[in-house]
Amino acid sequence: MEHNDKISRILDLYNKFENGETVCKSYEAAKYGVDERSIRRDIDDIKKYYDRKKVDGSGISNRIVYNRDKKGYCLEHDHSRKLSNAQILAVCKILLDGRAFTKKQMDNILGKLIDCCVPEYNQKLVKELIANEQYHYIEPQHKKEFLDTLWALGKAIHNRQYIEISYGRIKDKKTVKRKLKPAAIMFSEFYFYLTAFIQDESTREGFETAGDAYPTIYRIDRIQDITLLDEPFRVPYRDRFEEGEFRKRVQFMFGGKLQQIKFQYSGASLEAILDRLPTAKILSEENGVYTISAEVFGKGIDMWIRSQGDAVKMLRYEKSPIQPLAP
Repeated sequence: MEHNDKISRILDLYNKFENGETVCKSYEAAKYGVDERSIRRDIDDIKKYYDRKKVDGSGISNRIVYNRDKKGYCLEHDHSRKLSNAQILAVCKILLDGRAFTKKQMDNILGKLIDCCVPEYNQKLVKELIANEQYHYIEPQHKKEFLDTLWALGKAIHNRQYIEISYGRIKDKKTVKRKLKPAAIMFSEFYFYLTAFIQDESTREGFETAGDAYPTIYRIDRIQDITLLDEPFRVPYRDRFEEGEFRKRVQFMFGGKLQQIKFQYSGASLEAILDRLPTAKILSEENGVYTISAEVFGKGIDMWIRSQGDAVKMLRYEKSPIQPLAP
């Protein structure tokens, strides 16, 4: 009977904590006809229960603390494992501005992000702050849902597994087949891309750069079919593909060679140039005109330079001395 009384007492105390009430040892001891040490042991048992729940994946850590002002023990909610209001708002805005997904996918992702990562009492506010932009969201023109393909590619990269794809080219609207050694998944301006090394030598013979040792770039939404081949490949650690270094040099997702450029910039926002070209270095400055060098990959830099008008004056292109990225 005493054991059952203890269980009932602990459950009553637990419910008080969950309901936001303050638990006073002396009051509870008098109520249940026990000494304060028994109530203290009950509180310790409940504390241990909350400690075990810290790893349950809910994202919320609850702990019992003594509140001097209330002269009792209270349950304190720790939302540190969840995103703050500002963080989730920033992530949602980036997703909406990225415009990478269909309207249906975007609504689904935003809803899950807010439900899972924001404390319930703040969810309404966050939803209201993105509601207008979410309502007027314009999905990409391809209107394709490709998350399954994205994940399949991610697994192939992780498992170092050859793939074969059917790919719809933009330039001639033809569908081509490619056997690839997948290297990395990247995102840039509305689209996800796969960087990979072509394994068919006859295909590589038609490249503009003979014996091109650099990866090719494929828009993932244009991959019509993908087959994961039962054929693993091995890459020594020292020769691994480092997408972080590659990403610094491929801002425009166009194929081509690695090259060093040198140009003068006389526009109003030097910061925007340095952010756009992560490898950029300022060589000199005179009367507000900056001479800048950068290492870039592919032909996309040509279009960007033309888009800058008179603010950018190209001085030199040359092949980069950096060794090709390992396949």
